[in-house]
Amino acid sequence: MSQRNISPPVRRGPGLTGILSVLVLAACAQPGGTAHADAGANASGTGNAPANAAPTAPVTPATPTATRQNAGTRPSSGAAGGSAVAIFAGGCFWCMEPPYDALPGVISTESGYIGGHVVRPTYEQVSAGGTGHAEAVRVTYDPRRIGYPKLLEVFWHNIDPVAVDRQFCDGGDQYRSAIFPVDDEQRRQAAASKAALQADPRFRQPIATRIEAAATFYPAEGYHQDYYKKNPVRYKYYRYSCGRDRRLQEIWGDAP
Repeated sequence: MSQRNISPPVRRGPGLTGILSVLVLAACAQPGGTAHADAGANASGTGNAPANAAPTAPVTPATPTATRQNAGTRPSSGAAGGSAVAIFAGGCFWCMEPPYDALPGVISTESGYIGGHVVRPTYEQVSAGGTGHAEAVRVTYDPRRIGYPKLLEVFWHNIDPVAVDRQFCDGGDQYRSAIFPVDDEQRRQAAASKAALQADPRFRQPIATRIEAAATFYPAEGYHQDYYKKNPVRYKYYRYSCGRDRRLQEIWGDAP
C-alpha cells in the first residue's frame, strides 16, 4: 500500500446511523454501561452481573470451559499443559476476541479489566472512567503452535496505534491501547515491535500504545464474554457504527 501520514480520525456529529446506534445498540462507551448491560441482559436473560469473588493468589489462566468470575489474577507466562498467556488492550474488548479466536494455536480468549487501582471493578465502574483500568483481552495460547510475535502482529493490525486514550468511537483511558507483558521476554518483544512500528514511515505521529507493567487481570462479567458469538447482529452493528473497520482499512489496507 502507498505510504501516507496516518492521523486519528476527526469525530463528526452523529447522523441518522449514529443516532440509531445510540438508541438500538449497546456500545462499549455508554456512560455507566447502561446500554451495554442491557445488551448483556438480553443475551443472558438477566441484567445482573455475576457476583464478584475475592482476589486470589496467582492461578492457572481460565480455559474455555472454566467458570468465569471477577476474581483478579496476577499474570504469569506459564500455564497448565505448557500453554502461555498474553494480555492486550485494544479498545472495546468485544472486538478484540474474534481476531485471536481465529488463530490456530490460540486456546481461549477472555475479556476483562486491567491496569487500574480499584479491586474487582465492575463494567459500570470501568466504562464510567476513573478506575484506571483498560478493557483488555487475555489470550491463552500454545507457544508450540503460535508465538508471541504473531500475537503482537495481530494486535497492531486490529487497533489504531496513534490514537491517544481512545479507540475508534470509544473515548477515555479505559479504551486506551496497551500491551501488558507478563514476563521480561514478552516485554522485550513488545518494545521491539513498537519501535519497528514507529519507524514505519506511515506513522509520523508517536505510537500512542503503551507498554504497561503486569497487573491484576479481572475477568469481565459473563455477558461480555464471547459477545460477538452470542449477539452477532448487535455486535456487527456496533462495530460498523463505531467505524472500526473503516479506520483499520485506512491504516492497514488489506493486511491481516
